[in-house]
Amino acid sequence: MATLTVLQSLIIALWVAAVMSRSFLGGATLTLRFSPLMTGLVVGVVMGDIAQAMVITASIQLIYMGVFSPGGTMPSEPSIAAAIAVSVALLGNLSPEAAIAVAVPVGLLGSYLYQFRFFLNTFIGKRTDTAVENLDHAGITRTVIWYPTLASFLLFVPLVFVALYWGAPVIADVIAALEGTVVIHILEVVGGGLAAIGIATTIYVIGRKEYLIFFLLAYFLSVIFASLGVTMVTYAILGTLIAAMFVLATSNSNNASPATTGSVDFDDDDDDDF
Repeated sequence: MATLTVLQSLIIALWVAAVMSRSFLGGATLTLRFSPLMTGLVVGVVMGDIAQAMVITASIQLIYMGVFSPGGTMPSEPSIAAAIAVSVALLGNLSPEAAIAVAVPVGLLGSYLYQFRFFLNTFIGKRTDTAVENLDHAGITRTVIWYPTLASFLLFVPLVFVALYWGAPVIADVIAALEGTVVIHILEVVGGGLAAIGIATTIYVIGRKEYLIFFLLAYFLSVIFASLGVTMVTYAILGTLIAAMFVLATSNSNNASPATTGSVDFDDDDDDDF
């Protein structure tokens, strides 16, 4: 039975805990939590198969494209979902669609774990209140930064480690045993549908009417140039140039002075006699 080593499970668990504890500085904290791509890369590096890990993670990313959190918990935790699903897919040689079907329930369970983290932080918050009342600057730093981070590591590292070391191989073996059955077909269909829902959610979120034409343009360009083997880098360059032209055109039209019609407006003060 293929399995992760203790060291591999521990490294991935530490990475997930670092992401979920929001211990990274700046925007990286939220970006890493909302996007499974970096977690998938870490799993690929640890398991020695970066290429396949990124293929799987890119598929998982599609279902979370429209996921964001203005504050508090999310309905699913993409980082935890990617850590488990990519590991299972690499161990069981699963398709990206099957990995998506694994990622969704794992992500939902991860959201409950994150809510429990908030519950733990309520006890730390009482120490923060005491430190504020006593004007204890060092105590405030400990209770606002260090204690919540430590509590998150103590919560996520053991649970994710257990899920990876003992749970992932079992799930991988079960799914591998079902290979070729109708169950795997259902998982692949459901996984593909979830990816489509993620794309639709993104279009709904950012799809303003005046920008929908660019989505249609991108789709038809990909269909027209499919036989040419155009790379994603080329598409990115074309998209950047089209976006730059659009910005220049709209800025020039906004800055242009209104055309005169030949009629002259007079100020009432000009008619006054002094």
